[in-house]
Amino acid sequence: MAEIELNGVTKAYPNGVVALQKVDLKVADREFLVVVGPSGCGKSTLLRLIAGLETLSGGHVLIGGRDVTRLEPAQRDIAMVFQNYALYPHMNVYNNMAYGLRNRKTPKPEIDRRVRETACILGLETMLERKPRQLSGGQRQRVAMGRAIVRSPAAFLFDEPLSNLDAKLRVQMRGEIKRLQRRLGTTGVYVTHDQAEAMTMGDQLAVLRDGRIEQKGSPLEIYRRPATAFVGGFIGSPAMNFLDGRIEEGGRKLRVAEMFSIVLPGAGLPEQEGRNLTVGIRPEHFKINGNAASVELPVELVEPLGGQTLIEVLFGKKIVTVSLDGAIAIKSGDRIPLSVDPAQLHLFSLENEVRLDCIAA
Repeated sequence: MAEIELNGVTKAYPNGVVALQKVDLKVADREFLVVVGPSGCGKSTLLRLIAGLETLSGGHVLIGGRDVTRLEPAQRDIAMVFQNYALYPHMNVYNNMAYGLRNRKTPKPEIDRRVRETACILGLETMLERKPRQLSGGQRQRVAMGRAIVRSPAAFLFDEPLSNLDAKLRVQMRGEIKRLQRRLGTTGVYVTHDQAEAMTMGDQLAVLRDGRIEQKGSPLEIYRRPATAFVGGFIGSPAMNFLDGRIEEGGRKLRVAEMFSIVLPGAGLPEQEGRNLTVGIRPEHFKINGNAASVELPVELVEPLGGQTLIEVLFGKKIVTVSLDGAIAIKSGDRIPLSVDPAQLHLFSLENEVRLDCIAA
C-alpha cells in the first residue's frame, strides 16, 4: 500500500513568499499522477515536501497511511529522479546504481542481483562499466531511474526528468517511463511544465497555479471540461482561443466577439441573459464551411505540418488559431468561412474565470 496523501500542505518562506497554500491531494496506490503548471507555481516544492527535502509550514504528508511529516527523507521509503540526473561522475553505471543499496548495508549478492535485473529492464546491461560522461542524455536518465528502481521504494517522485533531453528523445523516454511504471506497479508523482507530457503520461493530472490545485482529474476529463479558463488555456496544444461573449435572446443565443451569434444547445442559459463572459474555443473545433452559422475571416498566417495545418485568422481585433486535419490549400490573404459546434464551446465567468456551468444561477 503506497497511497500518498497531502492534507492542508502549506509552504511559506522567511521572505514572505508562499509557495503552496493548503494543498489537499491524494494519489492512489499504483497510480501515476502528473503535476503540471507554469514555472514558479510550486510544482517542485510540492515534490520536495513529499520527499522530505523541504520542511512544511503547515499540514501533513502521509505515505501508505503513515504520517511522515516529521520523518527524514531516508525514512519515507521513496525514491526521487531529478532533471540533472545527479550521477556520481567518478563511478561507473554499476556503482552508481549500487550506491544507495551499499549505504543501507544490503548484502553484496543481493546488490548484484538487483542491479543486474534493473539494468536488464532498462537496457543498460552492456553499459555497466561505463562512466556517466560516456553515456548519452537518455542513457544517463535511465541510470538515474535504475538507481531509484533497485531500492524497490513505495513510491517514485520525478522532478522534470526529461527537461534536458532533445524533443525526439523526450517523446521516447516518456513512453519508457510510463511503461516502466506500469510494469513495476509503483505509485508515482511526476512534475512537469510540459502539458503534452502531462496528457500522455498521467493516469491523473493535477493542474497547479500559484500554489493551489486548480483542477484534478483524468487527462481527458480536464481537456474536455476545464474547470477554469486558466486550465483550459494551459492544457491543450495549440492552446485554447479566448474571445468575448454575451448571452442574448433570453439565453438562447451566444454573441461572440460582436461578430456572429451561435444558438446554444438545449434550453440555453435563460438565467444568464445579458451576461458578459469569456468564450473558449479549441483550435481543432473550428470547421471550414459556408453555412449560415459561419463567419468569413482573413487568414494572417499558415503553418503546414503535414498531418495538420495551423492557421491564424483575424477574429475582430484578436488573432485566433485554427487547427485543420491534413494539408489544406490555403495561403495568407485568403478569406475562409469558419463555424464551430456549440456543444464544443467553453464558457467562463469574467469575474473569477470559473466554468459557467459550475456557477449557481
